[in-house]
Amino acid sequence: MTSSQQLARRLQEVLLDGKWIANTNYRQEIEHLSWQEATRQVDQFNSVAKLTFHINYYLAGLLQVLNGGPLTISDRFSFDLPTISHQAAWDQLVEDFIKNATIIVEKIAQLDDAEMEAPFVDERYGNYRRNLEALIEHGYYHLGQLVLIKKIKA
Repeated sequence: MTSSQQLARRLQEVLLDGKWIANTNYRQEIEHLSWQEATRQVDQFNSVAKLTFHINYYLAGLLQVLNGGPLTISDRFSFDLPTISHQAAWDQLVEDFIKNATIIVEKIAQLDDAEMEAPFVDERYGNYRRNLEALIEHGYYHLGQLVLIKKIKA
């Protein structure tokens, strides 16, 4: 297994179907929630919907780069979740998340070693490997928050 395939597998675990580190993944935690559960605010914490949007925002931005486009995302917009006031809006966010996660895992698995070590957009951002590892770590960080928020609501 190549290093890119290993990273793709780790990302797949946190986003779509893993249980190795956290005994859960985003898909398992978000797929069957109602829009009311997903948007419920607990104290000052982010909602499940806001965390889902946040991770999907970065997935979409990275996909744009992997497809040869520019890096256009900005941290300051990464929590700008549009209002979700019905099930169809929540279902669309979940569908977009799963679609983006699936595509990005496939694209990462296809990168060769030279691409993994190449600068990510600009040398100041490090290489692709560093950014993909950060995406995985970032994913687990917010997955932990998401799970705790759901438990607080229970």
